[in-house]
Amino acid sequence: MLRLHKIALAACVAFIGLQSQVLAQDADAVVAKVGKLEITQSDLDLAIANLDPQLAQLPDEQKKVAALSGAIDVKLLAGNADGEGLKDDAEFKKRMAFIADRELHNIYFKKHVVDAVTEDDVKARYEKEIAALPKQEEVSARHILVKTEEEAKAIIADLDAGKDFIELAKEKSTDPNKSEGGDLGYFTKGRMVPEFEEAAFAMEKGTYTKTPVKTQFGFHVIKLEDKRDAAPPAYETVAQQVRQLVMRDKYLEIIEKAKAEQTVEILDEALRKGYEDVNKPQQ
Repeated sequence: MLRLHKIALAACVAFIGLQSQVLAQDADAVVAKVGKLEITQSDLDLAIANLDPQLAQLPDEQKKVAALSGAIDVKLLAGNADGEGLKDDAEFKKRMAFIADRELHNIYFKKHVVDAVTEDDVKARYEKEIAALPKQEEVSARHILVKTEEEAKAIIADLDAGKDFIELAKEKSTDPNKSEGGDLGYFTKGRMVPEFEEAAFAMEKGTYTKTPVKTQFGFHVIKLEDKRDAAPPAYETVAQQVRQLVMRDKYLEIIEKAKAEQTVEILDEALRKGYEDVNKPQQ
C-alpha cells in the first residue's frame, strides 16, 4: 500500500460520508436570506459538513444553528468581496481552480470507487483474506488460582483422588470467576501471561496440570477443556474494513492507470525524491 494514497483515500471516504447529508432534504429550499443572497438547504448542509471538529460534536439542532451562523457570515463578507471586485483577484482564481480540481477528484472518486464497489466485491475479498489467514490454534481452559504452592499441590491431590474440578474451583479458587468453575473460555496465544499460556497449550484435552503453574497472580491448577483451530472473524464484523480494502485497491488501480496515461514530472529534485519515497510500495 502507498502511504500517500492511504491518506488520500481516508480523506475522500470522509468527504463522501459527509456529502451524503446533502441529499437528505430539498437542496433548493431557501432557509435564510442575506440581502439579495440566498442560503439554501444545500448551502446549510455543506456548512454543517465543514464545521470545526469541536462544533461538529454539538447536538443536531445546535449544530445547525452554528452552521447557519457561519454561512451567514460567509454570505455577508462574500457580498462585500464581490462588491470590491475580488472575484478577479489572481490569488482568488488560483484558489478556486485548486478547489475545483479537488471537488472533481472527489466526484470521480465517488463514481468510480465508492459507488463502484459492490457487495459481491466485498464478499469475494473477504473470502480471499480468510483463505490467506494462517491457522491459529485456540484452547478452552479452566483454572483454580491460589496463593501458595502447597495449596495448589493439595488441589492436584484432590483431583487425583477423583474430586470434581468445577466444585474445587468454586470452593477454593481466589479468582473472580470461581463461581463459573474457573472457566476462562476460548483464547489464542498472546492473551494470557506467558507461564500460563505455555502450560495450557502444551496440555492434552481433558487433562489437568500435575504440578502448580506459577505466575505473577499466584499458583494455578489448569484443566484443558478443548483445543481447536480458531474461527475466522464473521463477515458482518469486518465487512466495513474489507470494503475499505477493496476501495483502496480500486483507487490505487485508477491512480496507476492515470499515471500511465499521463506524464508526471517533478522539477524540484528534493520534492521529486520525497514524492518517490512516499509512493514506494509498502509490504
